[in-house]
Amino acid sequence: MTISAKCYYALRAIYALAEHRGPGPMKANEIAERQHIPIKFLEAILSQLRGGGFVNSRRGAEGGYLLAKAPEDLTIGQIIRFIDGPVAPVDCVSQSRPKECEYPGQCPFFGFWGRVRQAIADVVDETTVADLIKENRELRDPYVADWTI
Repeated sequence: MTISAKCYYALRAIYALAEHRGPGPMKANEIAERQHIPIKFLEAILSQLRGGGFVNSRRGAEGGYLLAKAPEDLTIGQIIRFIDGPVAPVDCVSQSRPKECEYPGQCPFFGFWGRVRQAIADVVDETTVADLIKENRELRDPYVADWTI
């Protein structure tokens, strides 16, 4: 399973919005600068994320983007699946878009790939954006392990 550049940028944009502490929304150019995302690509991604209910936008001089959900209610798996689709390493073990196996009943790898898919799903579905922010803060300052968002 490979995460697309688009998905990686979407994750980084959502992370920036979750970490933002300023009053009001965050401007797209500020997100682009902080996360090193090309602004034109980011604008398309933010539009898609808005359509998916992940971010809200406000127009005008004081406009910008805000998370539509609390960071603790937003999993990495939700974002990945919205942007890139299933988290399966091979199509035949995908739960949302399974593809018929070329070797039905005879594939020695079916069980293995199913376990790989489940391990990936467990990690991305149990990790929230808030978890990533907390983990990053702990890496920067291990003595401050109980900060909240």
